[in-house]
Amino acid sequence: MGGHAGIRKDFEVPASYGLRQTVGDTLGTGGVFRALRTFPFLRSLAEDLAAVAPEALLLNYTNPMAMNVGYLSRFAPDLKVYGLCHSVFWTVSDLCELLGVPLDEVTWASAGVNHQAWMLSLEWRGRNLYPLLDEKILDDPGLLRRVRVDMYRRLGFYPTETSEHSSEYVPWYLPHPEEIERLRIPVDHKLRRTDEALAKYAQTKAALAAGDEVPLASSAVEYAPQIIHSVVTGAQRSIQVNTANTGLIPNLPYGSPVEVPATVDRDGVHPRRVDALPPQCAALNRSYLNVVDLIVDGALAEDPRAIRQALMVDPNTAASLTVEQIWDMCDALVAAHGDALPAWARNVDRLDDSEYSITANRGDGR
Repeated sequence: MGGHAGIRKDFEVPASYGLRQTVGDTLGTGGVFRALRTFPFLRSLAEDLAAVAPEALLLNYTNPMAMNVGYLSRFAPDLKVYGLCHSVFWTVSDLCELLGVPLDEVTWASAGVNHQAWMLSLEWRGRNLYPLLDEKILDDPGLLRRVRVDMYRRLGFYPTETSEHSSEYVPWYLPHPEEIERLRIPVDHKLRRTDEALAKYAQTKAALAAGDEVPLASSAVEYAPQIIHSVVTGAQRSIQVNTANTGLIPNLPYGSPVEVPATVDRDGVHPRRVDALPPQCAALNRSYLNVVDLIVDGALAEDPRAIRQALMVDPNTAASLTVEQIWDMCDALVAAHGDALPAWARNVDRLDDSEYSITANRGDGR
C-alpha cells in the first residue's frame, strides 16, 4: 500500500535523521509505516471474508509479514490466515548448493519469526551438515563478509533470511560504518530493487500490449499452489507458515506471530509445535516481536503513541537515534505519508492529550 512513492518516503525521511535501512519492509521504521498503510486494507478484507467466505483460507505473501499476520490474528481470530514466505526454502536450497549436497536428500527443521527464523537442524543422509558448513566458511574469506554468516558464527544457528534483511533486525551492524564496510551491507538496497522492478513491470506491460510472448517460470516451489493442491486433492505435504503462537514455540510470547513447520492436507493447514528455541535465538526473536506486538496493539487501540514506542524498542532504530529524534522522525513520516495513513495515526495532537499521557495510563497513582 502506497506503492513506490510510499517506499521512497520510508527510506528518505529516516535517512535525513541518520537512520540506515536496507529493505525496510519487515521491521523497523520502514516496516512499521508500511504496516500502518496496510492495516486498514487488511481490516476491510477480513470483514469481507467474514461476510461472504468465513471458511476461506487467506494466504498472505505481503510484508511486513509478521505485523500483517499478527494484526489479522488479533482483529479476526476466527480467520484462517497463514503467512507464506520464501526465506526458509531458499536458505536450505542455497546451503545445499554451497555444501554440494542434493536438496531432495536433505532433512531440516526451522522455526522462529518471519525473516529471523533459525536452521535448528540440517542433515544429509543422517549426517549433521553444520560441521561441513563451518569448513566451507573457513575456506572462503568472502563468506566471512556476510551478515548472516557473522550471526551464525556468533549465535550457533544459521538465520533464514538474506544478509541485507538480517542486518536490519539487530542493533549491531547498520549504526556502524565500519561494519557496513566489513560486511558489505547494501544500504538503501530496496530502493534500487524497486526501481529495477518498476522498469521490468513497464517492459512486461509493453510486451503484453504488443502481443509478444512473455516467458513464464514454474511456481512449483511456491507454498500457495502447494496448499491449494493439498486442499483440493488431499495430498499431504509439509511447508513453513506464519501464524499466531498458540504454544507452538513455548519460549516466545503467546499470541505473537511465529514461523513454524506445518502439515497441509484436505482439511487445511496444521501448524506444528516445536521445542523451545535455543535461548540466544529466542532472545533475538523476542526483541523483534516487541516491535510487532506494540504496533499491532497500538493499531487496534488506535493510539498514535504506540507508533513511537514501537520504534523506541526497535533494535536498529534505538541503536541509531535518540528518543527525541525517533519521535521527531515519526512526526515527519506522518506528515510525509498524509492520507495514506489511517486518521488515528495522523492525530498528532492526541499525543498531548492528558487521556493518553504516560502518567494517565500508568495506573499506579504516582
